[in-house]
Amino acid sequence: MGIEITGIGGLILLVLNIWAFVSIIGSHNSTGSKVLWCLLVLVLPLLGFIIWLIAGPRSDSARA
Repeated sequence: MGIEITGIGGLILLVLNIWAFVSIIGSHNSTGSKVLWCLLVLVLPLLGFIIWLIAGPRSDSARA
């Protein structure tokens, strides 16, 4: 039973990280900032996603 839960958790984390990458690349920030955020999410998948979610660049629609 533990393997199935771990597999589902990994799949959810993969989907969330892909969403983060798409959002980071689509932002209007500088290229260096995008690269650093992508590296953080890539190297530390769970912690990097959480940090990006809290402190990452916001889209223009969220600021309005």
